[in-house]
Amino acid sequence: MTQLLIAILFLLTIAYFWHKNKKKRQLNFIKNYQFPSMLLERVRKKHDYLSDSDMQKVAHAMRDYFYICNQANGKMVAMPSEIVDVLWHEFILFTRAYEQFCQQAFGRFLHHTPTEAMPKKTVATEGIKRAWRLACAKEGINPKHPQKLPLLFAIDSILDIKGGFKYTLNCKVTSHNNSGGCGGYCATHIGCASGCAGASGESVSDGFFGGGDASCGSGCGGGCGGS
Repeated sequence: MTQLLIAILFLLTIAYFWHKNKKKRQLNFIKNYQFPSMLLERVRKKHDYLSDSDMQKVAHAMRDYFYICNQANGKMVAMPSEIVDVLWHEFILFTRAYEQFCQQAFGRFLHHTPTEAMPKKTVATEGIKRAWRLACAKEGINPKHPQKLPLLFAIDSILDIKGGFKYTLNCKVTSHNNSGGCGGYCATHIGCASGCAGASGESVSDGFFGGGDASCGSGCGGGCGGS
């Protein structure tokens, strides 16, 4: 009986370290992955005001998103950036490269799920909360008392993306921006959000927007999530 217990513990130890090393290899692969130049150029054609340096920031934020999807262990992670979502869409069209990337980064295919296809609105809400917590953890930010935004939540503002999702640490800012996107998303309230603006453009009033009503036609984050 004692020998059996020792054997089981030994196998469990091996399995633990194997899984830990596999996860480390996956994260290193994501961190160092270089997107095809043709892929980045396709995104620039849609946003021709972005420079090469800007596109490198977008690529960095894309890797951050894939990193936190890996950390989510199969749970849905909402996309908080419009420009990163554009890059993700384009990447998926490179079917072979995307499939190979997913196998090495996650050991499975990472599906892109529009908000409309999610079974419940709460799935999108939980997805944006999860994205916030994991993005903050990756950059060593306190999610409840952040002093800055993670890149994935800041990129649309940094690059002034038209129709982008603009987050703020100032919960008094709730006005719409002038580019047609949604303004005033209060990042520090994401953790206590109880709703989400859906794809139909419905209006919500909760912790996700720092008070007052706000509406947006694209949903929480990029209106989609990975799972």
